[in-house]
Order: sequence, then structure tokens, then C-alpha cells
Amino acid sequence: MEFIHQPYQPGETIAAIATPLGEGGVAIVRISGNNALDIASKVFSGPVHSYKTHTAHYGQVINAAKERVDDALILVMLDKRSYTGEDTVEIHCHGGSLITRRVLEVVLLAGARAALPGEFTFKAFMNGKVDLAQAEAVQELICAKNERALDAAENQLNGSLSQKIEAFQRELTVVTAILEAWVDFPEEGLEFASMEEVCQTIDSICLQMKQLVETFHDGKIVHDGISLCLIGCPNVGKSSLMNALLDKDRAIVSHIPGTTRDILEDHMRLNGLNLRLLDTAGIRTAEEFIEQEGIRRSKEAMNQADLILFLLDASKGLTDEDRTLIKEIPKKKAIAVWNKTDLPHDELPSLDFAHIVLVSAKQKIGLEALRKKIDDVVWEKGPPSREEVLVTNVRHKEALAASLHACLNVIKGLQNGTSPEFLSLDMRTGLNELGKIIGTNITEDILSAIFSKFCIGK
Repeated sequence: MEFIHQPYQPGETIAAIATPLGEGGVAIVRISGNNALDIASKVFSGPVHSYKTHTAHYGQVINAAKERVDDALILVMLDKRSYTGEDTVEIHCHGGSLITRRVLEVVLLAGARAALPGEFTFKAFMNGKVDLAQAEAVQELICAKNERALDAAENQLNGSLSQKIEAFQRELTVVTAILEAWVDFPEEGLEFASMEEVCQTIDSICLQMKQLVETFHDGKIVHDGISLCLIGCPNVGKSSLMNALLDKDRAIVSHIPGTTRDILEDHMRLNGLNLRLLDTAGIRTAEEFIEQEGIRRSKEAMNQADLILFLLDASKGLTDEDRTLIKEIPKKKAIAVWNKTDLPHDELPSLDFAHIVLVSAKQKIGLEALRKKIDDVVWEKGPPSREEVLVTNVRHKEALAASLHACLNVIKGLQNGTSPEFLSLDMRTGLNELGKIIGTNITEDILSAIFSKFCIGK
């Protein structure tokens, strides 16, 4: 792996466009580093060095030939009071890809280096403005696709997760010190705490860590949303239901079996949650190769989906094809949906599904009941509150789980009379794993992987 942010050069001056490319009223070119003021003074018509921190000034961006490039506002933020913890200058010029790139080019020719993805936030991390969990929250805040994801990212950026991790670290550090004292002074008879007290302390921490790890289920839903797959035999109304849920004609609807040959995908919002909706080919016994491939993809999507809507035709009742398909449906993550209930039909047979809804996609009857059922199934234990600390990052979850495992090993070792020196190693492993989350114990390759996912200019 290429370590794109290593080695770190403190104070190196970088620049990048900090706003999305495209047409707009204003665009921002950001400069940060020890030479930010010197470079800004070369490209701006005003006396940049005399400007006080956090003040804005109007003037012109000029090139090396003293030619006017654009009218602009310049903002100066000095030293530790800036986002990066270094002198920072922002040039607010007219929006538009061409003019913004021209301003950036002038800045780079004046001595700045083009910033790498996430390098401004990387500087903020290296200069102690944010810890690693907060730095990651910056990108999650930018990429949030729904209100719940936005709330979770804001909580993490404000330090809610970091505070919990630091609290675990403080308590485990005390326990580690006790265990190492038992190793270093075995003959002294020192007893800072009894074995029972140490076990109780670790057990309490483990319980809190376990509860935090378990929030990843909701955190992943909040962060990534869920995939919702429509499954059923041909002509049960999957495409009609997709169109009804999306409130637009996304899928072709036809009475001819096998119309849908491939998976159609679209997105919808439900109570602040992002859903990836998948319409699949009708599943039946088919001889034609293309339809067979569509059916294979349907089954693959069904098994990979977070939630399944299993559609049945109420006007036909339960067919032999339905019964065959029911045997393949993962019922724990499925909602049975009787469609076409507006048509004449006999009494519907009972189904071995925990969740059953009656709808008419064509007449848009029962859609609210279906949406509520989806919401209930997704949030089985109720949706998280805005203030709840959620683990939304796989890296954080794995580090927490590894730390929890190490702590549980210590409890088991204390109960089995394992030598304190081995238990001390486990405790240090637990502390190191927690340090990976907030960046107190992190390797170069992990840093590179994290910040390379950021957009340039952030």
C-alpha cells in the first residue's frame, strides 16, 4: 500500500479546492501551512500579513504577471484557531470549474503543494485538533444520506464516541497498573485491590463495551441504509409495487410473464432511513437462458438483501410455484405481501411468516401499512434516539470487539489462577485496540486507508 500521508511534514503548505466542482455562486480555495500567508500575499492584492485572524477582506486574485484573475474575498485564520491547527487562508472566488481551477493554479505556482485526499483533516488530526474517530466523522457527516446518519456523525464529531473510549482506557489503565504491580512486586504483599474487585471492575467495563458493540447493528443501518428486495413468482406485481413505493414509473409493468429480466435498483426514504429497493425477475422454472440468468440473480439478491418483500397474488391464492419458492425464502428477514387485494379473491390461506401485509399496488391501497411494517421490522427494538452513541464504522466495531475479547480473557485468567504477567499482556492488547479507534495507537497503513477515502479539499 502507498502511504499517501506519510511521512508527515509539519507545517508543509498545501492547497485545494474545498467546494464541489461545478457552477455556483461561490467557490473556496483553501491554503494551509506555515507559508500560507506568504503564498496568499503573492496572489492577493491586499496586505495579507497585516490581517487579523478570523477577518474577511475584499480584493483581487492576481497571477505572477500581476494580472487580475478574479475578484475575491480572503479569510485569514491563524495558528491553533484554524481547522488544521496551522495558518490557513481561504480564497472565496466566483463559482465555476474553470475560474476556480485557475485560482488554484495561481496558488500552486506561488509555492503551495496540491493537497491529497483528506489532507486538511489529516493535519487537524496530527495537530491535535481532532482525534481519529472525530476525523472519520467529518467524512461521514459529508456523506450522510439521511437524517439519522447525520445525527450519528454529528455526535461522533462532537466527541461522544471518543469520550466513551477514553473512559474505558482510563479504567483499564488502572487495572493494568494493578496487574503489573503484582508482577513486579510479588513478594511485597502489596494489594491495591482484591482479585474480586479487579474482576468486578473489568466485568463492568466489558458490559459497557458489549453494549456499545451491539449498537453496530443499528449503526450500520443508519450509516448504510438497508437493501429491500422484492421477490415472487411472475406476474404477482413486484414491478407495480416498486413503482407504487417510489411513486414513479421506474419499472416496466406488463401482464407478460418474464418481463423483468434483470435486477432494477432505486432508492427511497422511509422515516429518515435510506432504502435500496431491488425489483427482481419472477422466479419460476424457465428454459430460456436469459430468463434463467435473471432468476439466478434474483435468488442471489434475495439471499444478500437485508429485508425481503415476498409478493403473492391474492386473486390466485397460493400456487404450486409459490409453495416451491416459500421453501427457499429466508423467513426471518421476510415480509409476506398479498398483492392485488382489490381483485375478487377467496379467503387467503395462512402463511408461516411472522409479518404479513395486504396491499393493492395498482390502487395504492395498504402502502402505509406496508411502510409501517418495514419500519417495525428494521427497528425491531425501536429506532435509536438522536443522542444515542452508535458505532457506525466497521473498523471501530472490530477494535472494540477485540478489546472486549482481551478483557474477557483477563477475567477468565483471574478466575483460573493464570499468572498476572500473561494477564497484563492481555490488558495491554485491550488498551491498544481501543487506541486504534481514537488514534493513540495507529499504524501508517491504517491512517493511509482512512484518509484516502476523504474528498480532496477536506
